[in-house]
Amino acid sequence: MYFGHFPYRRLLLLVATALVVAVSACAQGGGRRGGDDRVYLVHADRLTYDETRNPGAQCLAGRVHFRQGPMQLRSDSAVFYQATNSFEAFGHVHLTQADTLSLRGDYLFYDGESKLAQVRRNVVMRHREQTLHTDSLNYDRVLNTGYFFEGGKLVDGENTLTSDYGEYNTATRMSVFNYRVKLENKQFTLTSDTLRYDLRTKWAHTTGPSNINSGESRIYTTDAYYNTDSEQARLNRGSQLFNKGRKMVGDSLVYNKQTGLMKAFRNVVYDDTDNKNRLTGHYGEYNEQTGEAMATDSALVVDYSGADTLYVHADTLRLYTFNIRTDSAYRVMHAYYHVRAFRSDVQAVSDSLVYDSGREIMTLYRDPIVWSDQRQILGEEINVFFNDSTIDSVYVERQALLVERVDSIHFNQVGAHQMMSYFDHGEVYLNVASGNVCAINFPLEKDSLVLYQNYTETALLRMTLKDRKLKRLWTPSAKSHFYAAGLAPQNHTFLESFAWFDYIRPLSKDDLFEWRRKRQGTELKASVRREAPVQVLKR
Repeated sequence: MYFGHFPYRRLLLLVATALVVAVSACAQGGGRRGGDDRVYLVHADRLTYDETRNPGAQCLAGRVHFRQGPMQLRSDSAVFYQATNSFEAFGHVHLTQADTLSLRGDYLFYDGESKLAQVRRNVVMRHREQTLHTDSLNYDRVLNTGYFFEGGKLVDGENTLTSDYGEYNTATRMSVFNYRVKLENKQFTLTSDTLRYDLRTKWAHTTGPSNINSGESRIYTTDAYYNTDSEQARLNRGSQLFNKGRKMVGDSLVYNKQTGLMKAFRNVVYDDTDNKNRLTGHYGEYNEQTGEAMATDSALVVDYSGADTLYVHADTLRLYTFNIRTDSAYRVMHAYYHVRAFRSDVQAVSDSLVYDSGREIMTLYRDPIVWSDQRQILGEEINVFFNDSTIDSVYVERQALLVERVDSIHFNQVGAHQMMSYFDHGEVYLNVASGNVCAINFPLEKDSLVLYQNYTETALLRMTLKDRKLKRLWTPSAKSHFYAAGLAPQNHTFLESFAWFDYIRPLSKDDLFEWRRKRQGTELKASVRREAPVQVLKR
């Protein structure tokens, strides 16, 4: 018996097969996640079946529409494998889920059992505000994850992210990209080997060698977190930041592009090759907008702008940049608490220090001491003037004391209220002392023997030196005493303020981190520099 041209027996066989498949699907609980996971054919303009050419497949054309749970699929044509709960779709393929996911392409294969959609050619996946472009994409509806493996581009507002391989989870909105990763927007460009990107918080996490370029700033890191909205960065594993000839390195860095502030932790190095100085420590800060830098915890500043390198250590070091946007920019360094400085021709210690590179002046405060060769200068405040990074003069205010070591037991000494020392190529050629001057001198004979000594009291004293030897001593009027060596009284052999602080003197740049105090009783006497005027008149 026939129904049209179709064998009635074959029709019964197809109906029975369909019933068996439907019952089997219900008995199995409907695939990986249970429930009714059957793929339903909702509509097609035409349906054909050819058991010989394509056994078990229904060929569909014209406004094809499938559904499975919340998933809807439309295409120009399709081949439906009802027995395996799968289908192929061709032409203007459009998969939607709820109102947040849209997936388009030229071709799709969908497995209803695993709920895996394989989309090929001109693929565009849209989820909320994000759009993913690729040529080959697999979307797992169970894991809510789409992944591409032949190159793709994710567009998130002003951010564009490209890579060879990538994954995007529509539930968590987390994405993972590998191989030739590039994240771009108007403010910066990030390149990496591996990147994880949270589209909700806008935080990107890179692992492996990565570069972040933003204007004239560049960050190199192997482990970093970067926020594409706020332009904040958290950098780990010895990351490096470069900006206009400046470089900051640390075990970890925190950087805010909008404020220009960066912070570094552990093994910090800030190097300014333009101004030729370096700042190190275990904690540091730098503001690229103001040019201010700070270091503490084993802080050390290195100035290599001159022929000789200056090293300064203190509990805290700060650098201030003035005229930062001009050719006349200069730096002022503040160092405070336990300052120790070393250069091959001069060494110093003090409680605090200020160095002005524009005026080329270094000022030391509170119990400062400066050494040069066998000479030691101390006072309440010491100002060191430089000329092209070479010492030009030293000015000492209040309780000034100059000591020059002649040998192990003899010391030339000058004590005064104020003192000036002038240098030529690192050598003192003139000393001028004024105010309550007391001087003790041990002249050397040709055979370097000390035969006599003199003691002088005056208001003004000028000493001219050549080849480190006293050539001329001038004073307008003086009270002097001459003694044979070893016969002078103690108070005419050593001034009351005499002290030789060789045990404090920095011996090298590596000796700067050990603070050594003056022995008890050798500290400067307290004095009042100036008093505030009376604000209210007494009646």
